[in-house]
Amino acid sequence: MAEGRVQVRVLNREDAAAYREVRLATLQSDPLAYITTAEEFMCRPLASVAERLAPGESGATLGAYAEGELLGILTLMRLDREGLEHRVEMMGVGVLPCARGQGVADALMRGALAHARTWRGVTSLHLAVMETQHAARRLYERHGFRVWGTQPDAVRRGEQVLSEHWMWRPLVMD
Repeated sequence: MAEGRVQVRVLNREDAAAYREVRLATLQSDPLAYITTAEEFMCRPLASVAERLAPGESGATLGAYAEGELLGILTLMRLDREGLEHRVEMMGVGVLPCARGQGVADALMRGALAHARTWRGVTSLHLAVMETQHAARRLYERHGFRVWGTQPDAVRRGEQVLSEHWMWRPLVMD
């Protein structure tokens, strides 16, 4: 698939079933990349998933499509607490294993940056990436994110102890 054939758009309630499939597949294929487990996500009713997909002034989930199939997802949440309104958190980034390395994640990142720019007053984007997710970290760095700190002992999966890298980028870069 050529990168130019990937379209990114904001998802809505009607996309809940497709979103659920992609989210579950990414949680199952990369369990160490996420705080939410596949088991936890499977317990959420479709109506609850649909409600979370309703775009608003402080949040949106983007989907990357090729040939009508949802291949990747990314959620943006604008902080609404006084003094933090300039920040957007990026989370839940995932691409189906069969679509990795084909420009889907890059398209999602470009779409996320463009969408964040539509929110008045936003100056920076923030995210966290698990230490095990080297490809994801490289993706974020290609799009201008830089590590500002690392939280040791951030997540435990059984006996495995994981650190989390905290990253940020200004929305407007020179």
